[in-house]
Amino acid sequence: MIVVPEAACPSLLSLDDAFAPVEAVFAAMARGDATNFPVVREALGGAEEALYGFKGGYDRAGATLGLKAGGYWPHNLAHRQLTNHQSTVFLFDPETGRPTAMVGGNYLTAARTAAASSVSIKHLARPDARVLGMVGAGHQAVFQLRAALRQRPFERVVGWNRDPDRLSRLAEVAGEAGLPFEAVSLDRLGAEADVIVTIASSFAPILAAAQVRPGTHLACMGTDTKGKQEVDSTLLARATVFTDEIAQSVTIGEAQHAVAAGLIRAADITPLGAVINGTHPGRASPDQITLFDGTGVGLQDLAVAARVVALAKAAGLAAEVAF
Repeated sequence: MIVVPEAACPSLLSLDDAFAPVEAVFAAMARGDATNFPVVREALGGAEEALYGFKGGYDRAGATLGLKAGGYWPHNLAHRQLTNHQSTVFLFDPETGRPTAMVGGNYLTAARTAAASSVSIKHLARPDARVLGMVGAGHQAVFQLRAALRQRPFERVVGWNRDPDRLSRLAEVAGEAGLPFEAVSLDRLGAEADVIVTIASSFAPILAAAQVRPGTHLACMGTDTKGKQEVDSTLLARATVFTDEIAQSVTIGEAQHAVAAGLIRAADITPLGAVINGTHPGRASPDQITLFDGTGVGLQDLAVAARVVALAKAAGLAAEVAF
């Protein structure tokens, strides 16, 4: 079995490296060549307020089988100087069931989540999108911003966060890309941004439907669990909604509230892979609001883990242990 430790992953897998496997997984899911298994996600309770669970699946096209175990510990960074998201990916041989790899999943989770929103921007945002809006400024937001900037020739970045001081990290990333950054109100962000990425752990809507102008593409990428909500439910009724996995979108994703309220149906939601495969046209007009509900499927984790294992082998950094 190959072991790729957490510390080795960032130097092995770039955000560009993560993009192609995630895009391919979306396409395979839409074709019926890859299946996500039911998600197990539970609140551990107690002072830690942690969420823990398992996401797995089988990609026949990519010959990838496995699972990711982990979750979200909201107090890690403040109390232990550890990343709040903690996870490990396990890969198995589809033909024999034998374990083939154990890979640190913290960086990979951030990379594949950023790649997923980046794929949605590539396929759904207006070609003339020039202003990028960021809602949230946590650890994951930096990855989201870097990945999004690869998909359109953005000219500036605007951002909002409950704690405005934390926006400095986004300003630094924008500056590295040679772009101006401005902290703004949610009203201004919605009025000015052509693409909006929401990346917040929220159980109440942050962005109202009235704040989003026609033609906007939104990628809602915050932590997904029962009750999560980043945008007002009525926004999903105004938008054409896409997702990675419909079953997750309506149960633990951004669409759960809109579906429960009868504003949209599961049948109204389109897998992003259908756009990638060309069986759905995607954006139909410049004024259309498109919304990608990124719920974070296990197949994404397996795809980037398999990629990092291949890169580790090529670089001579994969440790092999008998198991």
